[in-house]
Amino acid sequence: MTLLRLALLVLAAVGLAPLAAGEAEPRGRIAITFDDIPRAPGVLLSEDERTRRLIAGLKKAGVTQAAFFLNPGRIKRRKGAQARIDAYVAAGHVIANHTATHPRLSEVSTKEFLADLDAGAAWFEGREGVRPWFRFPFLDEGRDDKVKRDAVRQGLVLRGLTNAYVTVDASDWYYEGALQQAFRDKETVNVQALGELFVESHVEAAAFYGQLAKDTLDRSPAHVLLLHETDLAALFLIDLIDALRADGWEIITIDEAYADPIAIEASRYETPSAGGTLTEQLAWQKGLPSPRWYSRNDTRLAEAEFRNRVLGGEEKSED
Repeated sequence: MTLLRLALLVLAAVGLAPLAAGEAEPRGRIAITFDDIPRAPGVLLSEDERTRRLIAGLKKAGVTQAAFFLNPGRIKRRKGAQARIDAYVAAGHVIANHTATHPRLSEVSTKEFLADLDAGAAWFEGREGVRPWFRFPFLDEGRDDKVKRDAVRQGLVLRGLTNAYVTVDASDWYYEGALQQAFRDKETVNVQALGELFVESHVEAAAFYGQLAKDTLDRSPAHVLLLHETDLAALFLIDLIDALRADGWEIITIDEAYADPIAIEASRYETPSAGGTLTEQLAWQKGLPSPRWYSRNDTRLAEAEFRNRVLGGEEKSED
């Protein structure tokens, strides 16, 4: 069974069946982004091969522009990282700041965080393909510390940066980490089944957050999908994009997505804890009840799916 076919069957089973051909209203528009560049090696691909596959996959799928959020403090530690970043830009994609070393705002001082942000920003000066966006590591915007939250928001304004928010998240980082741990433990890994789980989870998450946004805003904003620079993304990106389109999503550029009016809300929403997807935060602000997040972002549920569907299969590696 192909990944696309499986994704469609799952959507139908949970009441999220794709729109029939010719039906007037699609689910919405969504752009693709990748975090934590340059990311450490995985267990299936070299770093160079991972970049080649991501670029080729985006091109084959007709995605003309994605965004790659960089941690420049890690570039010197990853051999060939500069060339790989240049390749993303040469392919028409854009780059933006994700701090130098990926600190969690709720665990460091405002001064430390802004210094790390500035260290990352210095690397971007004079480079091609740069956008004035900043994405918070871990999507952590200070959590319950409103003084810190507001100080960093003001810091972004003073630096001419805008919050590069996310509206759709399926915790892809978890599946990559679980894959690496399984290899270290010498467990049998069915990579094909993991690809199916990866695709299914992201299509379900897009449908969930798409509906939550409509319930919150009474319209369908342009969405922003969070992925990471992982082996799984490189191997199954085309399948994911195909499945999203089959479910009624139009893939748009990240420039289009961040031109949506919802971007204004990213710098001023008011909730008891700041972080996570913007979709969740706006729903919380409006008073929509839980759950305001996709179920498998609870990694206990993601782990159960991983163990039941991925471990113990026949496949151990990807050709």
